[in-house]
Amino acid sequence: MNQLTYRLTSAFPFLLIFASLLSLFYPGLFTWFRGTSITIGLGIIMLGMGITLKLEDFKRIYLYPSNVLLGIGLQYTAMPISGWTIAHIFNLPPEFATGIILVSCCPGGTASNVITYIAKADVALSVTMTSFSTIFAVVLTPILTSFLADSTIAVNGWGLFYSTLNVVIVPIVCGVLLNQFFPKVTTFLMPASPAVAVFMIVLIVASIIGSSSAIILEHGLQLIAAVMSLHVSGFFLGYVISKMVIKDKIVSRTISIEVGMQNSGLGVVLAKENFTSPMVAVPSAISSLFHSIIGSILSGIWRRN
Repeated sequence: MNQLTYRLTSAFPFLLIFASLLSLFYPGLFTWFRGTSITIGLGIIMLGMGITLKLEDFKRIYLYPSNVLLGIGLQYTAMPISGWTIAHIFNLPPEFATGIILVSCCPGGTASNVITYIAKADVALSVTMTSFSTIFAVVLTPILTSFLADSTIAVNGWGLFYSTLNVVIVPIVCGVLLNQFFPKVTTFLMPASPAVAVFMIVLIVASIIGSSSAIILEHGLQLIAAVMSLHVSGFFLGYVISKMVIKDKIVSRTISIEVGMQNSGLGVVLAKENFTSPMVAVPSAISSLFHSIIGSILSGIWRRN
């Protein structure tokens, strides 16, 4: 990672906070980025993940299968259960409750790889967990969301499945194939990939916050408290449970980051494409902001220790 890209990715949470505050009070600065643009933006992020992978990289699961399986297992058990529990504890409106559950059922996001790098944890393990949890998301995210949120608001499970397939698997497969058969192209593109991901995530989050600014200002404290609780529980459970099972500090930190940081951009796109209420997408947008803040604080502490 070159110096410019490193500085930009390190400044990710500050850029996100700044853009989010701007969009909250001046929505027009970012709401032009909407609809198909958001879907394309997430596809570019997923393509960026794909070009960092080769077919042989998927063999890495054989190097530390217990670590990967534990991380993915916590991703799809601890977080969805926390999402469902927090939605009920805070007595959120049905749309917000569904949005919290939806983002809790999403896979780990690419931002977790950046935070893991900054924290000096196990980047290879983080990338492997992100890759496999993203692949499993095609099936697990729609099933878990439908099961946990269907009593709250009508959930189109098949719609979630096709949306996840289109915006996750297709770009990643294209990226892997591009890396496999045109390595010179991906070598040229790869240094800029993290910076492009940061730019796209900031645009997606700021756009959703801007388009829902009135709703956020009305329900802000309750929603922020719920989203923060979700991610704090993810980081906490990811670390404590993996430390109890594996007893390795670096691996536990890596799993904690991976479990605590969701692919909120995917949550935004799935909410936009499969629910009529714009409120469902709001928790995912706020989620991207707060998991980045918490992850950055933890990475700073762990980097020094």
